[in-house]
Amino acid sequence: MKISRWLRNVILTELFIPITLLIVGIYHGLMQTVYRAGLIHQSSFAGLDYYQGLTLHGVINALVLTTFFAVAFGHATVAYFLKVEPRKQPTKISMWLMIAGTAMASWAMFAGKADVLYTFYPPLKAHPLFYLGLAVMIVGSWIPLFDWIGLLKSWRASHVGEKVPLAVWGTVINFIIWFTCTLSVAYEVLFMLLPWSLGWKATVNVALARTLFWFFGHALVYFWLLPAYVMYYSFLPKLAGGKLYSDLVGRITFAIFLIFSIPVGVHHQFSDPSIEPNTKLTQSLLTFGVALPSFLTAFTMFATLEYAGRKNGGKGLFGWIGRLPFFDSSRYLFSYFICGLILFIFGGFTGIVNASYELNAVVHNTAFLPGHFHMTVAGPVILAMLGMSVHLVSQLKGKKIFAPALNTIVPYLWMIGVFIFSAGLMWGGLQGEPRRTNLGLSYLNPKSDLFHPQWVPDTLLTLCGGFIMFLAAVFFFIVFFGTFFRKQTQQADQLEFPVSEALHDEKIIPLFNDLRPWVILMILIILIAYIPAILDVFRFAGPGAPPHLPGSPVPGL
Repeated sequence: MKISRWLRNVILTELFIPITLLIVGIYHGLMQTVYRAGLIHQSSFAGLDYYQGLTLHGVINALVLTTFFAVAFGHATVAYFLKVEPRKQPTKISMWLMIAGTAMASWAMFAGKADVLYTFYPPLKAHPLFYLGLAVMIVGSWIPLFDWIGLLKSWRASHVGEKVPLAVWGTVINFIIWFTCTLSVAYEVLFMLLPWSLGWKATVNVALARTLFWFFGHALVYFWLLPAYVMYYSFLPKLAGGKLYSDLVGRITFAIFLIFSIPVGVHHQFSDPSIEPNTKLTQSLLTFGVALPSFLTAFTMFATLEYAGRKNGGKGLFGWIGRLPFFDSSRYLFSYFICGLILFIFGGFTGIVNASYELNAVVHNTAFLPGHFHMTVAGPVILAMLGMSVHLVSQLKGKKIFAPALNTIVPYLWMIGVFIFSAGLMWGGLQGEPRRTNLGLSYLNPKSDLFHPQWVPDTLLTLCGGFIMFLAAVFFFIVFFGTFFRKQTQQADQLEFPVSEALHDEKIIPLFNDLRPWVILMILIILIAYIPAILDVFRFAGPGAPPHLPGSPVPGL
């Protein structure tokens, strides 16, 4: 499919900017492992504070990269499958708002005026431009959804009796989740944190701010994840040399994500005294519900891959595995997807620990938590984004992949690094090792009275995994920028995806071809889950908190 030059430039811009910023994010990720292993016994290195680097790492990797990529991939997906491009003016306005918001927030972080981590919990206080920048970026990311919904309505009117393309079904659901969950954090930022940061309000309701953040914060995980799921269901079977086992399962999976992704955020607040136990129990049960689409996907992907392997000549119980194109550089996306899937198996199981009220109490606020979410964010999410970014750049710029063999190795090296890295963190977490802490200043400093020698082995293991991940990232940057800037050798402005056929292409079921019933059900479940939580917060929050600046241990000074 040939696309317009303006849309090509928008997609490339929305890929190039976050991948460039990712260099900073990856560097600070490595530095976290260095600090935590006790190799640095100070609060800063090369002019950047530990918490400044931790904030840059989190915001760039978890918010900027994921949002820009989801919008860029959404434009490409909707245009390709509906055979119509998004409207030019709203698309460009969206891009420039996201760029402007990112620039404002980046200035505050690089200037050391927003060392509040990507969760930006009050009473930690950031510069007003940090909050304003995040709000502007989020608003910019809303615009494409309404444009895509209009395109989908027009497509349905001219394709009566046809299924909505599965990739479009998943993409639109993902952005409905995104729009809904970001309403809370937009309110938190614009009406609570920004006036407080400007000095217009003396205090802030910390419990309410945390609850509003996690209304957004856990659904954010699925906003990261669903583009990868779109790729798994729509592209992975073709790359493997087979067919998607079931089209209907994919539609059910995305629909379940729509209703369960948002009303589970309170499971991040099991230790918050401002929320009653009954409310937490409800949220815990709902969290187990959101595991259903992952189990459905695991079954479907295994069945899909087994079909492909046997179609390619695999024999015996497990002989089909060796027939999959693990190291085929012409199908390099397969390596990115399969490594992400393998990591996500372990990310999902460790996530069940966090969803359980009792088990969560054991690992709460320990290094186990970043060990878990790096298996999801740094697993299927980042690998799908990186692989597809290279694919889109190659297609849209008409350039062959730079160093194709290296490109195929990157995801396997990254996967090995993540396994080692996360194992070290989770091992440390089970021994009580805290998260969000510069261990090199105290607990991993032999000269400190707080020195914990039992944490030395696991932090060194984490450091080893972090270094392998960093090396894989360097190789990826070589491939990405080498492809981006190399000489054009084929036709540009082309958009092509390895679209899969369905082995079981079930008949149309209206319930899984119409988003309206699912949106209504989503709203009802959110109200049931969050009205008690919000009421609890207003009853038990206590007095408002003055700002707590990193440079002063005394609040309000």
